[in-house]
Amino acid sequence: MQGLGIDVLFKGTNMLRLLKGLWVSVEISLISVVISIVLGLIVGVLMTSKNGALRLLFRSYLEVVRIMPQMVLLFIVYFGTTRVFGINISAELSAIIVFVFWGTAEMGDLVRGSIKSIPRIQYDSAYALGMNKFQVHFYIVFPQTIRRLLPLSINLVTRMIKTTSLVMMIGIVEVLKVAQQIIEANRKASPNAAFGVFAVVFLLYFIVCWPISRFAVKLEKRWV
Repeated sequence: MQGLGIDVLFKGTNMLRLLKGLWVSVEISLISVVISIVLGLIVGVLMTSKNGALRLLFRSYLEVVRIMPQMVLLFIVYFGTTRVFGINISAELSAIIVFVFWGTAEMGDLVRGSIKSIPRIQYDSAYALGMNKFQVHFYIVFPQTIRRLLPLSINLVTRMIKTTSLVMMIGIVEVLKVAQQIIEANRKASPNAAFGVFAVVFLLYFIVCWPISRFAVKLEKRWV
């Protein structure tokens, strides 16, 4: 244990600090995902609009999100808004804004794909039975969309949890930032601390993300 550098985690409150840092990552991810799902549902429906200008607008938004690295977006929101507009935004709020901006685009595209995947014959059959447009979407389109979307949205949670490692760059004390602090504080006493501490960080991420990932796979096999 000492040779692997894991012993430093049992000194003082280091392990507790690491777990608190992990909770910061999970908390930011969960808040961002909840908001992204709500906004993504709206954006996804608008992406299927017959209005060409509206579709182009949201398609451009999706492409910007996919091309622009999250790190750059974090810097723009956290440092840019303060210097350009004089608005002081906390690091945590900046992270949530960026992840919601990213997550809404991803979720919107998933919703669009789920709606488009429903065979046209189901629409035609529903209209033939006398249903109006609202009834078709409420009773046929949306239930199937939600069933297909749920496993994919759960996968988005794991992706966000892993991506929150970037927020350390704007000063948020999440799990990787705490790990670095522990390693720096014990560099002389435990030269191998980096290996042991980051191995534990990997294990913590695995413990959080693996059950979520397996749950998503189970739902996908059952519903999709």
